[in-house]
Amino acid sequence: MKDTGGGETYLNWMMSAWGWTLSVAALALIVSLVLGSLVGILRTTPNKLFVAFGNAWTELFRNIPLLVQIFLWYHVLPSMFRSLQQVPSFLLVVFALGFFTSARISEQVRAGIQSLPRGQRYAGLAMGLTLPQTYRYVLLPMAFRIVIPPLTSESMNIIKNSSVAFAVSIAELTMFAMQAQEETSRGVEIYLAVTALYFMSAFAINRVAKFIETKVQVPGILGGGK
Repeated sequence: MKDTGGGETYLNWMMSAWGWTLSVAALALIVSLVLGSLVGILRTTPNKLFVAFGNAWTELFRNIPLLVQIFLWYHVLPSMFRSLQQVPSFLLVVFALGFFTSARISEQVRAGIQSLPRGQRYAGLAMGLTLPQTYRYVLLPMAFRIVIPPLTSESMNIIKNSSVAFAVSIAELTMFAMQAQEETSRGVEIYLAVTALYFMSAFAINRVAKFIETKVQVPGILGGGK
């Protein structure tokens, strides 16, 4: 993009790139929370097949670098599955980032559930609840309260990790910075502005998560009041 309207053009371009960054991060966060929570739950069930599947999922997606996964989603999988050729590259990046982060979230959800006393599971079953109901009403409400801090970190990491989307030409903040710096030779100002936007985005998530953590805190758990 050429600057035909002064600095305002680049400001609009940067705001558009920020919007793409937030869009990728928000959708990837939804994907990762849904898949990561489900896989984390499966890894704590008595069903050995579910546990094996959850462990395989976690080890697969967390041990392959994110950039490699993005290239796999963008170049390799569409050549193997032609239906993916019709999917916008934006969504392919969302899936890559979401699946990558889901492996990390699954580990945190698993740890949160397993940190609860076993008596809670047995008590739920003894009351006549089914296993899914025991998870829904007894285990998960407490487990998710415990894992809010690490989930906050993962949410902030998604904002930062979205920068690798530039590798497949998604017009997010990092790509904007690289292209604008080449066109204007004002790399210092551009990268400082982009850095500020990344910081503001991640810090906003941190504050929202802190507010949620305070609201759902149970006395005696995670520093809750007595």
